[in-house]
Amino acid sequence: MLNIENLHASIENKKVLRGINLKINIGESHVIMGPNGSGKSTLASIIAGKKEYKIDKGNIDFLNQNLKNLSPEERAYLGIFISFQYPIEIPGVSIINFIKTAVNSIREARNIKKMSSKDFLEKIKEKSSLLNIEKSFFYRSLNDGFSGGEKKRNEIFQMMMLDPLLSVLDELDSGLDIDALRIVAKGINFFRKKNNSVLIITHYKRLLDYILSDYIIHILYKGKIIQSGDKKLAEKLEEKGYDWIIKNKIQYKK
Repeated sequence: MLNIENLHASIENKKVLRGINLKINIGESHVIMGPNGSGKSTLASIIAGKKEYKIDKGNIDFLNQNLKNLSPEERAYLGIFISFQYPIEIPGVSIINFIKTAVNSIREARNIKKMSSKDFLEKIKEKSSLLNIEKSFFYRSLNDGFSGGEKKRNEIFQMMMLDPLLSVLDELDSGLDIDALRIVAKGINFFRKKNNSVLIITHYKRLLDYILSDYIIHILYKGKIIQSGDKKLAEKLEEKGYDWIIKNKIQYKK
C-alpha cells in the first residue's frame, strides 16, 4: 500500500529525514516511536503533502502511485487520512457541514454518487455512538474552543466517517486522560479492517496498551529507522527508555 524508499527530506534547508525505508501492506498496523526531534511529525507531513517540507531524495508511493507531485486533496481522494497533533480550528464552520463536504468531495473525485442526507445522518449516528459523542457536538465550529480530548475524538470521528485506506495518526494520545484515551483507542480498533492500514506516531506506549496487539513498531532516531520489532520492543522501551536503544546504536550508522 505505502512504500517509502530512501526518503530524505528537509524544511527551511534543515535536513530532517535521512533515509527512511518503510513499507506498509494492506491491513497492517504500524507504530513509529522516537525522541523529540527525530523526524516523526516530519514524516507525517511528508505523507500528507505539506508544501513547506521538501523531498531531497528518495521515493514515496501509495498504491503504486508516486505521491511527490500530488496535492493534499489528491492524496485524500486516493484514500490517505492524516490526523495531526494540533488540528486546525475553523470558526463558523460546523463539524457536520465540514464532514459532509469532505465525504462528498471524495465520493465525487471517485465518480461515486453523493451520499444522501438520510444515509449521512445514519452513518453519523453509528460512528458517534462508538465514541460517546453527543448530537450537539456536531453543530459546534470545527475544533473552535475544543479541549485536547475533544479535538482528538473529533479526528477519530472524521477518520471513521471518511473510511480511508491509510490513516496516519500523529501523536493522537498527546494530552489525553485515561477515559479519552480508551475511547480514542476503541475507535481505532473498530476502524481497523482487512482492507485498510494504520500508521500511529507516538512518544509513549500507553496508547498501544489499548490497541489490538498485532502491530509492527519502528524506532526513529535522527531521521532514520534504527530498529523495528513487535510489541515486545515497545515494552523494552517502556522499561529502559530511548537511551538504551540509542546507546546501543542498533542498526544505526551516522
